Amino acid sequence: MKMKDKHFVIIMLVIGIMGFVVIIGVIGQGNVRHVQIFWPEKVEQTVAFIDIDDEVKLIGISGTSEDNNPTLIMRISFAYVLTVENRGSQHHRLYIDGFNIQTDLLEPGQKDTIVIYPDKEGIFNYYDKRQYLSKLGQLKAVKVTPSDSFTGFLKDMI
Repeated sequence: MKMKDKHFVIIMLVIGIMGFVVIIGVIGQGNVRHVQIFWPEKVEQTVAFIDIDDEVKLIGISGTSEDNNPTLIMRISFAYVLTVENRGSQHHRLYIDGFNIQTDLLEPGQKDTIVIYPDKEGIFNYYDKRQYLSKLGQLKAVKVTPSDSFTGFLKDMI
């Protein structure tokens, strides 16, 4: 009788440990989270039209460090939110070639926001589109990947 009890305890202990390992494995994979742990990224930048000596410039306000006609950079597969202000004395409209997207015609003092969801890499020109297209700068869509890759447990330790 004591031998049966001993086997029963050992079997139950093994089943309990295996169940614990399975539970930890499921939780560790993130299958029981009530919220998403990877928030969708979005890049927000603000630029403004200015008029200097009858020449149109686009200046970076936030999200970019360049002053005149900045090269704007966005990641593919993530939302890119671009706010455009008109700080000039004329009407302006920002047009991005390749995405065929544009702001409303902005009167002085107005602003508009456009959202782009890029799905391809490339360099796209942006223009001031009023009566004619006037090229101002470029918008780059880039794919960002991890800088390193897992080469194996032992190779990473050496």
